[in-house]
Amino acid sequence: MVDFNKPAAKRQEVKMMNRKLLEISGVSKVESFDSEEFLLDTECGFLTIRGHNLHIKNLSLEQGLVAIEGTVNSLTYLDANAQDKSKGFFGKLFK
Repeated sequence: MVDFNKPAAKRQEVKMMNRKLLEISGVSKVESFDSEEFLLDTECGFLTIRGHNLHIKNLSLEQGLVAIEGTVNSLTYLDANAQDKSKGFFGKLFK
């Protein structure tokens, strides 16, 4: 029996091809972007993509899909609870 009161399970897929094309599902909002960094609000939390010459190839927020082209250097999920703990000495020094 299906419980309709239970929230749907969070699902996200990240597919990268040769560090040049990144396809992400489960995206609800593009918070900010430039040629070196994207900040996406996703089903699994905020996701930061860093690299060079980044640009949006395809965007469909109705379907929750984003495709980004460029040279991808890193993908990082931002965890609000763990962020303060992992700032380190310089993060705390330069609040």
